[in-house]
Amino acid sequence: MASRTARAEQVSATRELILTAAERLFAERGVNAVSNRQVSEAAGQGNNTAVGYHFGTKADLVRAIVRKHATRIEEIRARLLAGIGDSTDVRDWVDCLVRPVPEHLGALGGPTWYARFCAQVVTDPALHEILVEESLVSPTLRQIIDGLTRCLPDLPQEVRAERAEMARHLIVHMPAERERAIAENRATPRANWDDAASGLADALVGLWLAPISSRP
Repeated sequence: MASRTARAEQVSATRELILTAAERLFAERGVNAVSNRQVSEAAGQGNNTAVGYHFGTKADLVRAIVRKHATRIEEIRARLLAGIGDSTDVRDWVDCLVRPVPEHLGALGGPTWYARFCAQVVTDPALHEILVEESLVSPTLRQIIDGLTRCLPDLPQEVRAERAEMARHLIVHMPAERERAIAENRATPRANWDDAASGLADALVGLWLAPISSRP
């Protein structure tokens, strides 16, 4: 019994080392530029097949990294949702949409790689769907999107879809740019992750409520 417990703990520790190493390398170099061998070496694993043994394919490894962070992000979303109830204020719903990842990154302390990792994955045609699929299983995210939609009843469907795509780009790439600047010891426009989330939410409220130019 004790030996099985020790083995399970060792496997868990090895998986965590691999996930951390892969997240960092994927964030810094891009997913396709990093081999399983490089991940294994960075994780301190003498066996170069460790990644495949513990996670399977690279896509499986990417999905595991996303899920590693998903539980905490989901908890933050749920807390924010509980705080706004049935609000009809666009800002409340945008805050729920924007703040979970920056809050999670701030709680992790430095250094972090997850924002840059997501930016790398979302621009990869072969892996993009993983982020989409994992997002779609989030009940709180669906609730936030529904709440935001209710606050914008006069926004034409095609304009809503266009602005949603713009919002997704900003929500993914702005935290990645801030995380990159911190890693490179460069100045950032905002002092901390909470302030950065406020700035992003300000911009997105403006995006959603912007007037629509006349169309032919």
